Amino acid sequence: MRCDECKKRQATVHITKIVNGEKTLLHLCEQCAKEKSIFDVSFEFEGEPFSMQKFLAGFFEPIMREFHEKSQPLSCEGCGLTFPRFSQIGRFGCSRCYEAFKGQLDPMLRRLHGKTYHVGKVPRKRGGRMRIKSEIERLKRELQEAVNAEEYERAAVLRDKIKELEQKLGRD
Repeated sequence: MRCDECKKRQATVHITKIVNGEKTLLHLCEQCAKEKSIFDVSFEFEGEPFSMQKFLAGFFEPIMREFHEKSQPLSCEGCGLTFPRFSQIGRFGCSRCYEAFKGQLDPMLRRLHGKTYHVGKVPRKRGGRMRIKSEIERLKRELQEAVNAEEYERAAVLRDKIKELEQKLGRD
């Protein structure tokens, strides 16, 4: 698909905008998207500028109220970033921030995605082992739930499925 703007290069950025039920599609190449500042994600919405940071800040608002009530804001030991600052800029400072703010991120991720772990698609050609590993993890969670609920017959079936998949994983 060609870029809607320059009509020369391959479109790699695809934007769908729905306003008052009317859907508009825009297909741009990377260069035209940069020129239009698409990567900064700023649009006009009912006369007011809209940014992705403002949108995501709405998910942090309930969590931020809780932090403002506390005297000492939580911060990352790796980079010193505080959670209030993270909610303003929308980016972590380092890889240790994920662990430092885990307790605050879980409720937000659950509201955004419905889950706190990745459940996305896996490539068919390359994802065979990955798909099996994720299935084993899912079955292990179910097994733990079955044991906790004292459903031992179900737990035995799940245990057998896990062993079967682990053997298959070992053969590949």
